Amino acid sequence: MNNEIEPKEISRDEYITIHKDEYDDFKRLEHFFDLTLDLFCIADFNGYFKKINQSVCDVLGYTREELFAQPIQFFVYDEDKYITQGFRNQVKSGDPLFNFENRYLTKSGEIVWLSWTSMPVKNDSTIYAIAKNVTEKKKLEEDKNILIENIQNNNRDLQHFTRVASHDLRSPVINILSILELLDVSKISDTETVRMIEMLNTTTQQLYQTLEHYIDDLIKKDNLGDQNIENLDLDVTFTHVLNAIESLIKKSGATIHADFTVFNEINFNRVYLESIFLNLITNAIKYASPDRAPIIHISTKETNGLKQIVFSDNGVGLDLEKVKDKIFGLNQTFHQNIDGKGVGLYLVQSHVRAMGGEISVDSELGKGTTFTFTLKA
Repeated sequence: MNNEIEPKEISRDEYITIHKDEYDDFKRLEHFFDLTLDLFCIADFNGYFKKINQSVCDVLGYTREELFAQPIQFFVYDEDKYITQGFRNQVKSGDPLFNFENRYLTKSGEIVWLSWTSMPVKNDSTIYAIAKNVTEKKKLEEDKNILIENIQNNNRDLQHFTRVASHDLRSPVINILSILELLDVSKISDTETVRMIEMLNTTTQQLYQTLEHYIDDLIKKDNLGDQNIENLDLDVTFTHVLNAIESLIKKSGATIHADFTVFNEINFNRVYLESIFLNLITNAIKYASPDRAPIIHISTKETNGLKQIVFSDNGVGLDLEKVKDKIFGLNQTFHQNIDGKGVGLYLVQSHVRAMGGEISVDSELGKGTTFTFTLKA
């Protein structure tokens, strides 16, 4: 008995139907090939395009005839020709290529970045490739790298300034303290003069201690590569800063309210925290409204499990639409004020971010400003 299956005979109509279906599939693939925004191409092992879609023409700016007439290497940016040839040889040897990025020169002279995935078929000496235009992504990366470099340069300049300023101010401060020690206040009959001398002595002592903290912190940072973190009492920090600027507060007529009932202790760098308090308080006084005495509120709160310190004032405020992200920039000033150097808020943000936190600002022109300092989780 013969178990072999006889081949099925098909009619002419069935034969036509099969070939029509295959032709329809082919046309759908052709349609997809031409409509996709990615660059689709088929190349031979000699380095020439054999088939391309419209996106290749659109991106490079050449006609199909122009692209077929030259080897692919002709369109590659000169600086990338050598490395491109090396990877093309690798593909020709049978190895697939994934996410290879190189530059091409368009007909108009512009440089475009393409990211390639290529699959070889050695039997046919053919390479099937897809490329994505990543020029915009490359530009964004370049802008980001430039921004990072500028920030790093600013940080280096700021560290250098801190070292020089701390060192150079130390000697005159010590001299002032020495002179104050030589003063015999018992021979001064005016009590107000005695009080002013005592205030000057206290403020100078605090300035000296702050400079010493800065120097010690820089030395530790250089040696350990990290910030000196300790448990700090907000009331103590607040009082220390108020004592340092007591005369400024009295002269301005400022009223300062502090409420640390939600939390009163944080793990932070002492010098950074004092600098944040000092800069935000003096900033509120510096940019007080001419129509009213400055009122400053400092408080703690928790939002979504994150600890925050809030500094609010009733000063002249800011037009956030105009200043936008510039508010924490170095050397950025937004009011005609001779005391404003555009360093204080830059320092505040630098200190906050150095400790893993963030700071935001909410302000309305003529009404006041609120800075919210969010601690690292």
